[in-house]
Amino acid sequence: MTTVADFSIYGLVMHADPVVKGVLVLLVLASVYCWAVIIEKAIRLVRLNGDLRRLREAERGSLQPQSWHGLARVVLDAGKRELEEGSSRGESRNELRARVERAMRTALKSELHRLEVGLPFLATVGSAAPFVGLFGTVWGIVHSFTSIAQQKDTSLSVVAPGIAEALIATALGLAAAIPAVVAYNQIAVSLGRASVRANASVTEIAKRLARPQTEPVLRPAAEPVCAGEHV
Repeated sequence: MTTVADFSIYGLVMHADPVVKGVLVLLVLASVYCWAVIIEKAIRLVRLNGDLRRLREAERGSLQPQSWHGLARVVLDAGKRELEEGSSRGESRNELRARVERAMRTALKSELHRLEVGLPFLATVGSAAPFVGLFGTVWGIVHSFTSIAQQKDTSLSVVAPGIAEALIATALGLAAAIPAVVAYNQIAVSLGRASVRANASVTEIAKRLARPQTEPVLRPAAEPVCAGEHV
């Protein structure tokens, strides 16, 4: 009585060589983590777009965003903190603006770097997963041909199951790599555009923050002297 081979995905995986099974498990775990990173980055990019709109509003609107949070709040707080704690006598308006802008850009860069966490993993999976899958396929084919040699039977019913088991690794490698590559490119481009927009807003906000501080910084003793002369 001949045994009918199970050609379902589950059956092929369960009858695969232990090394091929290990490759499949590795690719599945990598794919799951990639999708977790992709979903997390999609959510954070939506929030980032909201922060960029708030920074755009701050160019001509209020600079007292009590209800703001996220990147916009961090960047504005960095500028205000530098304005209050880093002032020095005889500082020109351009020097003040440059110092505030530098502090805001540093905070912005730090926040954008936090958004890049996970992107190297996407790039690694996108480039390495097809080769990992190919390794599983080659190993499975070698194991399949070894079994054929031992059985001394080259019929299709003997060859096909082993080849099919091996090719699943390549298919899974591509399934893990394609979304990772597409997501990495999209996220990298979005972050690059966001950086350009945010830096443009930072320049305008720094000008606004420096403007009201110009006179007190340039004339620190003016008020006491004037008050004494008019008494």
